Amino acid sequence: MTSRAHGMTARASSEGRAVARTQTLLQGENGIGTVRRTTLPGGLRVVTETLPSVRSATFGIWAHVGSRDETPSLNGATHYLEHLLFKGTERRSALDISAAVDAVGGEMNAFTAKEYTCYYARVLDTDLPLAIDVVCDMLTGSLIRPDDVEAERGVILEEIAMTEDDPGDVVHDLFAHTMFGDTPLGRPVLGTVETVEGLSADRIARFYREHYDPTHLIVAAAGNIDHDDVVRRVAEAFESAGALSASSAEPVGPRSGSLGIRTAGAVALDDRSTEQAHIVLGMPGIPRTDDRRWAMGVLNTALGGGMSSRLFQEVREKRGLAYSVYSFTSGFADCGLFGVYAGCRPGQVHDVLEICRDELDRVARNGLTDEELRRAVGQLAGSTVLGLEDTGALMNRIGKGELCWGDQLSVDDMLGRIAAVTPDDVRELARDVLGRQPSLSVIGPLKDKQAARLHDAVS
Repeated sequence: MTSRAHGMTARASSEGRAVARTQTLLQGENGIGTVRRTTLPGGLRVVTETLPSVRSATFGIWAHVGSRDETPSLNGATHYLEHLLFKGTERRSALDISAAVDAVGGEMNAFTAKEYTCYYARVLDTDLPLAIDVVCDMLTGSLIRPDDVEAERGVILEEIAMTEDDPGDVVHDLFAHTMFGDTPLGRPVLGTVETVEGLSADRIARFYREHYDPTHLIVAAAGNIDHDDVVRRVAEAFESAGALSASSAEPVGPRSGSLGIRTAGAVALDDRSTEQAHIVLGMPGIPRTDDRRWAMGVLNTALGGGMSSRLFQEVREKRGLAYSVYSFTSGFADCGLFGVYAGCRPGQVHDVLEICRDELDRVARNGLTDEELRRAVGQLAGSTVLGLEDTGALMNRIGKGELCWGDQLSVDDMLGRIAAVTPDDVRELARDVLGRQPSLSVIGPLKDKQAARLHDAVS
């Protein structure tokens, strides 16, 4: 059991300088599951969750920057920079960085999204000091040498090529472009061949300096850890790199905006010689800050979140028209997407689209049955808890919670909000979201008559 708490402590300064502020966000029973936040001078936040019963720890640093922050000519710079931070610092070569974590059996990686970037290492609890030192060194001391930029350019171009070979992945990028157009949210996180080839070391280094100051960073750690020890080690690492000032700068808060999606009835077809046609049919969803996100989770689960979902049963089990079919949601700071994906033989595209559209329309009119609601609530609750069974997932939860919402929810809080979803909540949300005119993105070898009929699916 975890309860909410709001105790605040601070280290006083007789000289009037900024001081560290520590707050207990969630109070766990006997300290288990306690979440604390310390804001250091200079605006760097450190959030931890303590689990004394495990023998591992995951340490991560979240940067408040994603591909959404790129201009057209900088598309791909955030992801490029993610690669470059592994290439070496004044203290470590690229081999030193990877060998340090490999030598203790740990794992280290990073990921870039449209609105944030995260670097992390998962190690034994006794090796947490090493993980802190290595990851902090990477974030504060990257050299971004021209030679490394050129070497990594080839790696990223290969990554783009690899992604292009997976149409089931590319169709989601195509759908984002269909909905958002040539805007930051509509462009691929990896960038394009043209933009990656045009990025110079100077431009990437400038981007690094603009977006990786302490006010834009959140340190998150979970596992068998001591909060004060993590804070001390992080502060020492940033101070030794000259990256932490004694100023009273405030951290950057959760991202906000006012972007609205007005796309309706758009159709995009990428004619490729593939064995399957890959389809995404969808419409504007809701922002991640919308209180209806719990109802959206239940609705998404019932529609296409598992083997008992409507779409899986209707498209795959009853008719055998697709191997993979599911629904998904994407929530951003000020907007969102809801979509249905299916992969099928090209000659069955219109049958699949007709079934998907019929199910979306039916749920928009009538909502879910009581049995579907009960099953979806149970499935979502169970998957939520099971998905938090390792320290990496816990680090993600508290880091993303701080960055996206500026707050933390306990597991009990989340389960309570899922359980509180009512049939009326889902019905109203379904009417609002699923009742909108959809748009469509397709990758595959469709013949002229098939392509001409795609607009029927969104009319």
